[in-house]
Amino acid sequence: MHISFKAILLAAAAIILLGGTAVYLTAGETSKLGFEPSVGPNPTLPQPTKSLIPTVKIAKAVGWLNGEKPAAAQGLSVTEFASDVTHVRWLLVLPNGDVLAAQSNAPNNRPDDNTGIKGMVMGVVMKKAGAGVQSPDQISLLRDTNGDGVAEVKQVFLSGLHSPLGMALVGNNLYVADTDKILRFPYKEGDTSITAAGEKVTDLPAGTINHHWTKGLVADKDGKFLYASVGSNSNVAENGIAAEKDRAAILQVEIATGAQRVFASGLRNPVGMAWEPQSGALWAVVNERDELGSDLVPDYLTSVKEGTFYGWPYSYYGQHVDDRVKPQNPEMVVKAIPPDYALGNHVAPLGLTFSESANLPPAFQHGAFIGEHGSWNRDPPSGYKVVFVPFEAGKPSGKPVDILTGFRSEDGKAHGRPVGVAIDKSGALLVADDVGSKVWRVTAQAPSTN
Repeated sequence: MHISFKAILLAAAAIILLGGTAVYLTAGETSKLGFEPSVGPNPTLPQPTKSLIPTVKIAKAVGWLNGEKPAAAQGLSVTEFASDVTHVRWLLVLPNGDVLAAQSNAPNNRPDDNTGIKGMVMGVVMKKAGAGVQSPDQISLLRDTNGDGVAEVKQVFLSGLHSPLGMALVGNNLYVADTDKILRFPYKEGDTSITAAGEKVTDLPAGTINHHWTKGLVADKDGKFLYASVGSNSNVAENGIAAEKDRAAILQVEIATGAQRVFASGLRNPVGMAWEPQSGALWAVVNERDELGSDLVPDYLTSVKEGTFYGWPYSYYGQHVDDRVKPQNPEMVVKAIPPDYALGNHVAPLGLTFSESANLPPAFQHGAFIGEHGSWNRDPPSGYKVVFVPFEAGKPSGKPVDILTGFRSEDGKAHGRPVGVAIDKSGALLVADDVGSKVWRVTAQAPSTN
């Protein structure tokens, strides 16, 4: 139900922000378009629904009871690879099969993010969603010692970090993207922990707002560059465009020198990145803007071309102008290119990996696995699942297929929320579940013995 104490506070915050002028008031806004039109290469983009009371429909985090698990697609099976991995968000599979699990949440030192009444309300909402826990600020080692698909070893691999997320191994160095910097650590195969101090490669945008705090990380095949995904410092630049320097972007960082530059921009909150195997192109999943209604704006999957601009904050899905942004910038809107593929409105895609090394049925051999964390600004809710987007000739070639569902219960509670995804050494799909504090493992279903 939307007309609640929280909604009233949000309305008060909106009135304050708008100088007391009550405009575009819409209570209890719900999707009128449905979900399917918002998916694919040419999504339907209706007129925005503007409201002083943003739609807040969040799944209360309750975790998994013993024996409960997500539901896998036909032909697949899901098992628990590791449990009690507190707020696990990201995964990196090492060459020897070990799995590194980044355990992280938002940093505490963000005094200027979501301030005032609206900030207080959003804090309550995020806590209900399971995002209110203290950041563990560590990376754990998960090791399956006997090949049974369960991690018998679970121990702290690296501690003393600052809201870490992205990880990349280049030669004998492990690179970790903290919320404010990229660190380099020495690594040799088989290590069960790292005690050496990290060497700073470069700073990353952070500061006292640091609204989208997660920083993704991938390395190129030559080991020359790292690519860091950096989200915006706001929804639609309401903190001023100066606060968005080098944000809403993917940064290219030269490993040898730490020199960085903007590789692509206008991406509101890019998180997961991966290299598409056939084309060799960099792809990313991106979370688009909020508070334009349940039917806008689709989050997306896109190839990321060097030097391109994808619209944020001035426009969405190419050149659809967002008139909430002040001042407007028509020159930038003209430069905006549309993304490749819409994943649906407000699904919150975070994890991304391609499937070519997966040991799964033929239908899942060529394409992208995506962890959709789930909506807060849509009614009915969307996301809360892992999907597969088939590819052909380096491009999406069909509708998304649900791989893992059941993270959100029928009565609207969140057992878990999928984040990072990775393919393990045996070809199984691993899924980090931050609310559930588990890592799930998806394999081909064993043939029936009947």
